[in-house]
Amino acid sequence: MTAVVEATDVAKTYGETVALSSASLSVEAGEVYALIGPNGAGKTTLVRALTGTTVPDSGSVRVLEGEPTAIDRDRLGVLPQDFSPPDRLTARELLTYYAGLYDDPRDPDDVLADVGLVDASNTWYENLSGGQQRRACVGATLVNDPDVLVLDEPTTGIDPAGRRTIWRLIEALTERGTTVLLTTHDMAEAERLADRVGLLADGALIAQGTPAALVADHAGSSRLAIETDADPQAFEDLAYPVVASGESDSKPHRRRQPDTIVVQDIEPADIGVVVDYLEGNDLEYSGLTWAEPDLEDVYLALADSTERERTTKMGTETDADAEDAPQTGETA
Repeated sequence: MTAVVEATDVAKTYGETVALSSASLSVEAGEVYALIGPNGAGKTTLVRALTGTTVPDSGSVRVLEGEPTAIDRDRLGVLPQDFSPPDRLTARELLTYYAGLYDDPRDPDDVLADVGLVDASNTWYENLSGGQQRRACVGATLVNDPDVLVLDEPTTGIDPAGRRTIWRLIEALTERGTTVLLTTHDMAEAERLADRVGLLADGALIAQGTPAALVADHAGSSRLAIETDADPQAFEDLAYPVVASGESDSKPHRRRQPDTIVVQDIEPADIGVVVDYLEGNDLEYSGLTWAEPDLEDVYLALADSTERERTTKMGTETDADAEDAPQTGETA
């Protein structure tokens, strides 16, 4: 496969703020690559570097085997996170305007159908709902039928039905060979759409891979939560790892409700064994909830770990500065 979007050791600072420290990724032709990470992790800065709207301090970026600023604009579609079209254009007028910027655009009415706005095609942009506005913005990036589509938070503010419309649209585009790079906070979105996912934290990509591989490597095991007031020691003979609410386990990031026992490494077929144990030991419980790990668990585990490391480092540096500072009466 050929990489059509590449970033190598990209760094960018704004004053004393480090937006990107050393970010590298590669997106192959026809692939959907989802970039996830906390607010302030550098996702939008990386997208801007890849689309030529900001210049990295160091490192390199290439799109379609060239510099981002030299790309034929008919081949690239970009939806920024903040995009505010004229309020007094209808949805159809908006797409017609953007279609007029290209040599061989798609029919705006076809694009309106793609994003589910046929019934609102004659409504001014300012009178569209927030979700409809975002769908119109997505449509504006599609009128040139791009080879590479970059979407920064494409479904923000869109209702569930509209979100699925956009998901199906992205899936149809990739079936035709379009390469998609998107940022998202929606882990279900990333898990459904992405061939590969990159987790950006503190300006660097700390994990990349298929959703399934990331879950297997970082998300821990399946688990059964038991809502019970029973003493945790009452479960010591259960043939599975057990932790009580508030104790550290393979998912220290996941908050549990009080009076909860979590059974780890258990599959659905084995839940009956736990129920038999509860009944056989006269242990009362008010509910059972089984869950398997997913991409949200990966996000929480790795992002929280990075944040703890950063906080610890900052605290260590602060302590060191305090030790080096002159004491009362001393001269610096």
